[in-house]
Amino acid sequence: MTKAYQLPLPKRYLFVFLLISSTLAIAQNDSTKSKFRFNGDFRFRVEQDWDSRKSDGTYREDRSRLRYRLRAGAEYQLNPKILVGARIRTGEPKKQQDPQLTLGDAFNEFGTLPIALEKAFFQVDLGAFKLWLGKNTFTFKKQNELFWSDNVYPEGIHLQKTFNPKLDWVDHLNINAGHFILNSRGGSFTDDSYFQGVQVVSEHLDDRFAVWPSLYLFRNIQDIPDGAETFFLDYSIISIGGYVKLSRSPLVKMEMDWYLNLEDYGDNAFIPQNLRDQKTGMTLATSYGHLNKKGDWLVKLTYTHLERYSALDFLAQNDWARWDYSSFGSPDGRLTNLEGVEFTLGTKIEDKIALKMKYYWVDQLVPLGAFVENGQRIRFDIDIKI
Repeated sequence: MTKAYQLPLPKRYLFVFLLISSTLAIAQNDSTKSKFRFNGDFRFRVEQDWDSRKSDGTYREDRSRLRYRLRAGAEYQLNPKILVGARIRTGEPKKQQDPQLTLGDAFNEFGTLPIALEKAFFQVDLGAFKLWLGKNTFTFKKQNELFWSDNVYPEGIHLQKTFNPKLDWVDHLNINAGHFILNSRGGSFTDDSYFQGVQVVSEHLDDRFAVWPSLYLFRNIQDIPDGAETFFLDYSIISIGGYVKLSRSPLVKMEMDWYLNLEDYGDNAFIPQNLRDQKTGMTLATSYGHLNKKGDWLVKLTYTHLERYSALDFLAQNDWARWDYSSFGSPDGRLTNLEGVEFTLGTKIEDKIALKMKYYWVDQLVPLGAFVENGQRIRFDIDIKI
């Protein structure tokens, strides 16, 4: 499964020292500093969870946490066409969905913190054609984290081809394709756990309307992450995403995502009967405003209905509820098989400082025990770009 690379101690901190030192050295060199870019951000979070019922009918204890995240990276423009980059972050390397650390969470009373390599990539940009290799962001177009978490960085190869049709109502077309390895099995490529994707992105009428049909093929995927699997299965998911901007000033936007897993699990004895047909998903959202510069405000309401196999749960977001695979020894989230809402309120108090509040309310669709799991959560974030 794709994870942030874990650097052993003391090599982990030696790498951080070398990265910072080389960054400063390059920045002081007049001949190269124009080609070098440093990027980073810091987040501090206050979080409260309550009313979280387990599948046996008992309730998880209400939980309050103070959390933080730090990321730092560098990119070097070798020439106008070639870019290389890397980024490190705080966070448990096994928990790819969540780079946040909790204050006082068993880090040996002011001891050292876990740091992982989040990105390491090589990119070639020829204008109408782009290629990157290595570990990088999820480059298929998306507008939320319900199918793929922003904190999960796939490892593989990605290609993008851009077309500029000479039509007044079509801005441009992009074709995205890629092959990504989730878990190398040490044999042939077909033995790996991997996923392949192809997507067509079409933007229209000066970006007032966009749509992107996609196909994602997941192969040899474990049912439980981090070595606790009991069987392997495939996903073949078609998706259609899109948005409409009803107004530009102020920005009023409506979003939609739809998912359908084409695989037939009807004869799969490993999957419970009541989950075998749980393969569709939908997300609807409406928003007012944006967070581009100081003084901006954003209000957004999102509704989702994601059945169990409409997405790969341990690669999607783990924000909406406290459901995970901890009973199997894995910290990863299992946030499909849910219905719920997210309410977001945010503002930019400076061009590089944003404040956000998010409230979540979630119910399980198909119970995994005698009772339906549920939960509520509220978060307050301050995000600072460096």
